[in-house]
Amino acid sequence: MVGPNADNIYNQLGDYTAPQERSNIVTMLDGIKARIGESNVIYAKGCAVRDMSASGIPAAVAAAMRADVVVAVVGGSSARDFKTKYIDTGAAVVDEKTVSDMEAGEGFDRASLSLMGLQEQLLKALKLTGKPLVVVHIEGRPLDKNWSKENADALLSLWYPGQEGGHALADVLFGDYNPAGRLPITVPRNVGQLPVYYNKKFPIGHDYVEMPSAGLYEFGYGLSYTTFDYSGLEILKTGPQSATVSVTVTNTGSRDGDEVVQLYITDKVASTVRPRKQLRGFSRVFIPKGESRKVSFDLDKEAFQVYNKQMQPVVESGDFTIAVGASSEDIRQTGLLTL
Repeated sequence: MVGPNADNIYNQLGDYTAPQERSNIVTMLDGIKARIGESNVIYAKGCAVRDMSASGIPAAVAAAMRADVVVAVVGGSSARDFKTKYIDTGAAVVDEKTVSDMEAGEGFDRASLSLMGLQEQLLKALKLTGKPLVVVHIEGRPLDKNWSKENADALLSLWYPGQEGGHALADVLFGDYNPAGRLPITVPRNVGQLPVYYNKKFPIGHDYVEMPSAGLYEFGYGLSYTTFDYSGLEILKTGPQSATVSVTVTNTGSRDGDEVVQLYITDKVASTVRPRKQLRGFSRVFIPKGESRKVSFDLDKEAFQVYNKQMQPVVESGDFTIAVGASSEDIRQTGLLTL
């Protein structure tokens, strides 16, 4: 276990957090120790979120060389502990030379999305050890994950996981919990893409010279320890301005799990400019391995409404693409509905 957020109680709690007793918080390090035993865990901080001191990186590399797997907990912080550092007991120590970890929250704007301080240098040094590398992001904004996507063996985003975050991480890493979280935002590749979001209006923009225009991870994205197959899309018109959409989802993997089925609608022709797609329904459904579930969505007139030139909500006659899948870009079944 390495990294500035592996054993920092306030960095995993976020902004507007009252002072906490150390015993109230399960850090990432606490959670892993509780799961496999303290004697099986080696810890070295490596570096801080913003401090530019490299003095701890050699110890982190040495710890990684002794380990079977490296879990690096990086990211940011919006904990309002200005000029305050916390020792292992949770006690605060004030030091004028201490650099605050805070890089998010009210009044803390960023010019880039890169990991601050020497965190990426730490990750690159850990990669060179050849040990399996799990990168965990604790963050308040979607930080740059390009290097981790290409080089880490696993990548997790915990945002601010709260006081039980360490147990949650251990549950996922050791397979006791099959994750089903889905991104409520698009994670950008670069700050120059901003704003980036899934439901941009037509016409669809072209790629940049340096990179694709699509985000690094799309809205609705998320992985599981199992796999799901979609089949049998049915679109039933139930009224002049309503419909029921159903699809069969099969767990084709080796573990029970939840799938988050997402339904998107595209208005093919409208009197005003429309988004390329809009989320109009989602359902999280538990499916045992090898079994199937039929998932249905009831769509009323609000699912098809547009604001016309008079800024009135109306349903216009025409064709609508109905798309169902595992994310805004991972569409598994499509069909056409005419109103």
